[in-house]
Formats: sequence, C-alpha cells, structure tokens
Amino acid sequence: MKKYMAIIIGFGLLFAGSLHAEEFTLKSDDLKGQLTQTQVFMGFGCSGKNISPSLKWTHAPKDTKSFAVTVYDPDAPTGSGWWHWVIFNIPSNINKLKANAGNIEKNLAPKGSIQSMTDFGKPGFGGACPPEGDKPHMYIFTVYALNTEKLDLTAETSPAMVGFVLNQHMTAKASLVAYFGR
Repeated sequence: MKKYMAIIIGFGLLFAGSLHAEEFTLKSDDLKGQLTQTQVFMGFGCSGKNISPSLKWTHAPKDTKSFAVTVYDPDAPTGSGWWHWVIFNIPSNINKLKANAGNIEKNLAPKGSIQSMTDFGKPGFGGACPPEGDKPHMYIFTVYALNTEKLDLTAETSPAMVGFVLNQHMTAKASLVAYFGR
C-alpha cells in the first residue's frame, strides 16, 4: 500500500509542477507602461529619438525554430491601425533585441533577421507619433515563436502580408503594451 501511495503522490507532484510551468513572456527594461521620447518617432511633427526599446523573451516553446517581433498601434486613425516595426527570421537561439536594433544603419539586429516595411513606408523601427490631441494610443509589442526557420519574405514585404504569414507559422506569442499621447 505504501508503494502505491508513493506513486500517487509522485504523479500528483508531477502534475502540480506542470501547472506552474513558466509561460512564454516578453519583457523590456526600457518600457514602463508609457513610451518616452526615446521611442517616439522623429518626423510627422514628432521630435523623438526613434530608438526601438530593448526586448527580451523567456520560456519559448521547445520546438521554436525562429522568432519575429512586431509593434502595432490599433488606435491609429487609418481604419487598419499602424505597423511601427516588423522583424522576422530571428534565429531560435536568440532571446533578445538590443535597444536601437530597429535602426537598420546601426546593424544591431540579429544576423540573418529581416526588418520589413512599416506603415512609414520603409523597413526598421518607426516610433510612436499619434495625432496631436488624440487620445493616448496603445502600442502592442509582440514576439512570435515560429515553427519554421525562415519566412520566405523580403524587406519589401508589406506588414499585413508578414502578419498573415506569421499567423500561419506561430506556435506561441507574447505581448506587452505601452501607451503614448501628445
């Protein structure tokens, strides 16, 4: 009887441990709920530094073959939101992006990754710049764990097309939200 009780307790502990498994999570030391002038666009009437924040993700699914990161503003008055950053083909052994990795000229993004078109009409990070006097906009930073090493897309691919393909290959995603208004 003691043998069976030990087995039952062992299974119970194993099951309880799986309930507390860590979930895929995205964090940033640079984002604290509100974007700062560091992450604000330089142009369109905004005078920020246009520096993408550092991002770090943990507990990706074990079968992840690559990652992608997007920044999207659903509050933009366009009828379809606004894509501020799209980067994909991030190797599976990478779990972070340095601050300013979205600056194409600085070459800080992981080797092999592709930064494609944003709604600013060019690749790389484009910071927040909501219309003056509009309500604060929500900026959704999302990392996608993908089941493929490479997306067969280019730097000229539209953000909507990248989003479509990301959703076909996504095994998990994690997001964080920050706001900005002016």
